[in-house]
Amino acid sequence: MSLRLLVRIVVAAGLTGYILWKSHPSDVLAAARGADWRWIGAAVALVLVDRALMAYRWVTLLCTIPPSGQPPLSEIIRIFFVSTFVGTFLPASVGADAVRAYSTTRLRVRGSDAVASVFMDRMLGVASVLIAAVVGLTLARDLAANGTIVVALAVSAGLCGVTLLVVFSEGAAALASGLVAWLPRGLREPGHQVVAAIGRYKRHHAQLANVLLCSIAVQGLRIVQAYYLGWSLGLTVPLAAYVAFVPLILLVMLLPVTFNGIGTSQAAFVWFFGRAGVASPAAFALSILFVALGVVGNLPGGLLYAFSPRSSPV
Repeated sequence: MSLRLLVRIVVAAGLTGYILWKSHPSDVLAAARGADWRWIGAAVALVLVDRALMAYRWVTLLCTIPPSGQPPLSEIIRIFFVSTFVGTFLPASVGADAVRAYSTTRLRVRGSDAVASVFMDRMLGVASVLIAAVVGLTLARDLAANGTIVVALAVSAGLCGVTLLVVFSEGAAALASGLVAWLPRGLREPGHQVVAAIGRYKRHHAQLANVLLCSIAVQGLRIVQAYYLGWSLGLTVPLAAYVAFVPLILLVMLLPVTFNGIGTSQAAFVWFFGRAGVASPAAFALSILFVALGVVGNLPGGLLYAFSPRSSPV
């Protein structure tokens, strides 16, 4: 086991254990035991819709591949769902993205195009979380004074801004290529190819706008999912609180320090919803349901993986 993997396991277990201890396990169990399965079922239905939207936006981002080189749609959909399932067991979403890009190259797609499509999907997803978080801060303005939140939003905005510059600015693309020249020799040529592949999206304005709108819709669905899960636990927190908190929690869960947001999500839910008067045991139970809902959304990929022929890309 690598040191990095061990550190992530320790962080996930340590954070989860500490927050659970502070929230009192018996109280958390009592809060979860009375959950209304009808609201949970509604949340499960919505998570299936958001997975379909996520698959659609990635298919849309394969627009830079010439029609003659487009892989079969069924294989692309399969790769997406299987990679989300595999990503359940990998740090944050980075591992799932790597699996998706690698598997796409096995369908005779150029590696640079595969990496660029996954990268743009990730950046537009981060942009949608950022937009939702900014909207949320207008409802919880006191959070704008929190330094950690401001830094997280600034870093996210910086990453999105740099990506837009590389796509639409020749000068920024040239600068990125210059930075690639500092990479080890074996990575320089692939790096230049990826930068060029990202730049090709400047001819696809409509597709980029489409994917961004779909990504914003996904964030809206996740807010409503959390709201339904809260109702299942008997929480009477207004929807505005979920609009304010959930996008910020999702930013925390994107940190590649644990697996599937375990630990970081518990800390974030307890801290944010505590500001709305939710007791720690109920907030902890909500965080567990939210993470579990994401795992449920990934299960279709597990079924595809289990029943796919060995010759499949993943």
